[in-house]
Amino acid sequence: MLSKNEIQKLLNEALLTGADFAEIFIEDTKSSLIKVISGEVTSIDRGNVFGAGIRLILNTDEVYGYTNNVTYESLLEVITNLRASFNGKIHKAKSLGDQKPFISHIKKPMDKVPTIEKTNILQELSNLIKNYNPKIVQAITQLLENEQSVLIANSDGIFQDDVRTHTRVVLMAVAQENGLMQQAYEGPGRYMGFEIFDAIDTRKLALEVAESAVQLLSAEDMTSQVMPVVLHNGFGGVIFHEACGHPLEATSVAKGLSPFVGKLGEKIGSDLVTAYDDGNVDSAWGRLNFDDEGMETQKNLLIENGVLKGYLIDYRNARKMKMKPTGSGRRQSYKYSPTSRMNSTYIAPGKDKFEDIIKDTKYGLFAKKLGGGTVVPATGEFNFAVQEGYMIEDGKLTRPVRGAMLIGHGKDILFKIDKVADNLELGQGMCGSISGSIPVDVGQPTIRVSSMTVGGSGGQK
Repeated sequence: MLSKNEIQKLLNEALLTGADFAEIFIEDTKSSLIKVISGEVTSIDRGNVFGAGIRLILNTDEVYGYTNNVTYESLLEVITNLRASFNGKIHKAKSLGDQKPFISHIKKPMDKVPTIEKTNILQELSNLIKNYNPKIVQAITQLLENEQSVLIANSDGIFQDDVRTHTRVVLMAVAQENGLMQQAYEGPGRYMGFEIFDAIDTRKLALEVAESAVQLLSAEDMTSQVMPVVLHNGFGGVIFHEACGHPLEATSVAKGLSPFVGKLGEKIGSDLVTAYDDGNVDSAWGRLNFDDEGMETQKNLLIENGVLKGYLIDYRNARKMKMKPTGSGRRQSYKYSPTSRMNSTYIAPGKDKFEDIIKDTKYGLFAKKLGGGTVVPATGEFNFAVQEGYMIEDGKLTRPVRGAMLIGHGKDILFKIDKVADNLELGQGMCGSISGSIPVDVGQPTIRVSSMTVGGSGGQK
């Protein structure tokens, strides 16, 4: 590993031809994936990512390069090539400061737990799903583990390391009857090690996944209509993440490609909507001690009582927007330059009760679980599949429906939220953008949208 003195020299080398900012990001990541299908271990894979990324900036112009040969000579070669893009006066890097301490709360690191212990619990969960009902034809369980060690140094004097441990359990059931196949899925993840199995009742989740897959076999096809939609807590927050969260990232805002450009202090949603992005939620899947630019993560207020209060801003876009960074610079690996990204983004809890929201809805759709979807960040236009849904009739949950698709615009949906429950939960996912794929939490309490377009292939009921 490079010494602090060598890194200081490299940063000064990077500023010799005009760049006014230089950054070195060094990464060593270990990963593991174990997969079990219907009780049989089908794959055990391990990986290692090691390398360094270097970026130089002048004003807001940026060049980026990387190498997996982390020696002084190799990094100097990358820097020499990058600085050829600039032809200006020499700048000098600030002296590197001291690393800020952080405490690791990981109880069971990935390399401290025998593989046989991991495969045994995955097989047990797989068999629980498979044996739930004869209609279950396939049960898939996976364990994904990731331990990323990073060192970030830049010409502003930041010199910071961090160790990030993420663990995720994937549970999937496939049910079949009369040629029809349906599947259900859960993928809880945490900023922790193998102790995730102590923190989450994965056996209960496995049975719920099996039950959902079987129940979908008898569900009716959803009929297209405009109606009230009750979005459940947890992963229901993916709509806010995609349709509102991405347009609040400086990646979009600084380019003018967001419906929220220039609207700080303006009303953009219902009085019931308050939303945050928090990089330091204890044990959360999207948690980091420091972002990928070496800044401490923080709780960022985005919307307060329907009023836009802030954006998510990385270092480079902070220059463009003439605003302060928010600890939101993230990247998948050393091969990517960082940009503004979310961590744990959620709508804050309200005062309503879940049961009362259902009782208060005469007719509508209860979207219990959401699946994949698409969004256009520049407009907030989205469509999302409902993985598990039920009709609400006379204030009661009745028949299950399948094939429902939620369609709308994020800026419109925010104004139509008329109920917010007190049951906030976070759901886990992988978020893709120009700086790669990263772990994030999406979240919300149960909310009701007074009117939304729901697509489907069913006939009129």
